[in-house]
Amino acid sequence: MRILVSGASGLVGSALVPSLGTGGHQVVRLVRIPPGRGTSAIHWEPSRGQLDPASLEGFDALIHLGGEGLVQGRWNAARKAAIRESRVGSTRLLAETITRLSRPPQVFLCASAIGIYGDRKDEVLREDSPPGHDYLAEVCRAWETAADTAARQGVRVVQHRFGVILSPRGGALRKMLPPFRMGVGGRLGDGRQYMSWIALDDVLGAIEHTLLNGTLKGPVNTVAPRCETNAEFTRALGRVLGRPTLFPMPAFAARLAFGEVADALLLSSQRVEPARLLASGYRFRHPDLEPALRSLLGRPA
Repeated sequence: MRILVSGASGLVGSALVPSLGTGGHQVVRLVRIPPGRGTSAIHWEPSRGQLDPASLEGFDALIHLGGEGLVQGRWNAARKAAIRESRVGSTRLLAETITRLSRPPQVFLCASAIGIYGDRKDEVLREDSPPGHDYLAEVCRAWETAADTAARQGVRVVQHRFGVILSPRGGALRKMLPPFRMGVGGRLGDGRQYMSWIALDDVLGAIEHTLLNGTLKGPVNTVAPRCETNAEFTRALGRVLGRPTLFPMPAFAARLAFGEVADALLLSSQRVEPARLLASGYRFRHPDLEPALRSLLGRPA
């Protein structure tokens, strides 16, 4: 397939592009910085609504992974508006642009997040579960809705609702490793909140599976089949690293340190099941947490 990928420099994109290339696909990056002469990348300016439709002709698939980071500083009104627009505006621009093509891509895979469910305690959440009502849930609803233009024109649209993506190269696990390696890691709050996680290898596998499986469309929970509470995650990471986990961060301390981000990302609970991935026959490489962490961190049992 000939595939266009936005967000190719992020945690997922930087691993996905070479993985797709190894699989025999031709991959082109969609970038915000004008590419140098001789490169195959395509330039766009999503914040200004600038994208040349002619540059998108001839692709079989479009994978959109772009968006402002959620944990780059405390949230205020301006920061929250930028987070929303970087997801909703860019997705709408791509969806509207591909509907004007003489040969639009067969499939449009767009990132989303399990934040769409809000804080749901121990409720089991599948793709048909209703969304939540907080800020992140509203952003995710608008983010997914922004792709509807393409779906109405017959493009197969898939929204990958990513959980906590585990990789030592970035994301949450990379931030956790220094304190845990020093023996000062611990649970967040009471530790009873569910963390729906997925190893980066399975993110890549799920995306490639979805590209080739024409029956999958709409939201797809992209998480491991067996999620854990924060306390269970903490103990597993401590065992893998051979370090104690005796220093919890109380909820009030997390809120003092991170503001609204603490409740939205650290203390909220989403017990998510990858129902559609499992029903479509996807086989997880890392279904269980501790073996996944050992594989990611090179710590054999």
